[in-house]
Amino acid sequence: MNDKNRRFPLSLAALADKPLKKALAFSPAKVATPQTATQNAARSAAQNAFAEARQAASPSKAHAYAQERAHLALAAGAPRQNPLVSDGVRRAMVARVAQQGVKDLLVLGALQGVPRHLFMDEALASQAYIDASLPIGHHQTISQPYIVARMIEVMRNGRELKRVLEIGTGCGYQAAVLARVAQEVFSIERIKPLHELAKANLRPMRVPNLRLQYGDGMLGLAQAAPFDGIILAAAGLEVPHALLEQLTIGGRLVAPVGSRQQHLQLISRVGNKEWVSESLEGCHFVPLRSGTV
Repeated sequence: MNDKNRRFPLSLAALADKPLKKALAFSPAKVATPQTATQNAARSAAQNAFAEARQAASPSKAHAYAQERAHLALAAGAPRQNPLVSDGVRRAMVARVAQQGVKDLLVLGALQGVPRHLFMDEALASQAYIDASLPIGHHQTISQPYIVARMIEVMRNGRELKRVLEIGTGCGYQAAVLARVAQEVFSIERIKPLHELAKANLRPMRVPNLRLQYGDGMLGLAQAAPFDGIILAAAGLEVPHALLEQLTIGGRLVAPVGSRQQHLQLISRVGNKEWVSESLEGCHFVPLRSGTV
């Protein structure tokens, strides 16, 4: 397969006749790879975000943010004339997330490295870096930056993540952030048009360690299990047992749980048939549903 015919992100079908390890551009953790270089850059970017977060409380810094002009256009054709999608505004978003309590430098750097406005309708680009969920069609939303970072931070817990599963790809934004944190990411979407939208959004970014799957997320992805971490981007009354079974021992799952009143729930697998659960802060997500449409 040459570069001209390669498509990203790759589907699981594209890997059917070859071992997964050969299809991914990853080496053992101790060997320098493009992924480790990205993670190092992410940590550096996050350290800058923390520095800005500490200074943001001062009036002079706030004034500087207001006066900053877009000095770098974002990748893939970001509108140069729109300062609301500038590199500075994206750094300010990460600084706000850090101020809200997210401390994982790798996660903050990953958040800064993904241009959120490229995952939503152009008409909403000016709102891309506010800390809010926004519509992406089909009664679904792109999660607010804080909750994306918080859930990944809780799932990671400072560990190296080799293989992660996301339930609810949506527009592909959180999957792109996860791909900067974990070695391999699998993401399932049950709504076909959103699955296609995520593929279109992610293809120009050429993310080699991300696999998108159209299917019922409540069943998980047994053919790629076990997973070090699982994240659900939709809320059910309980976490499907199939997903718990697909965690590695020591793996962590983070999911919104509840109906009108929702909270984040952390479930850790501590044995072959043993899991422990912890309730975290309140949240609000679209409902978790079965089947495909």
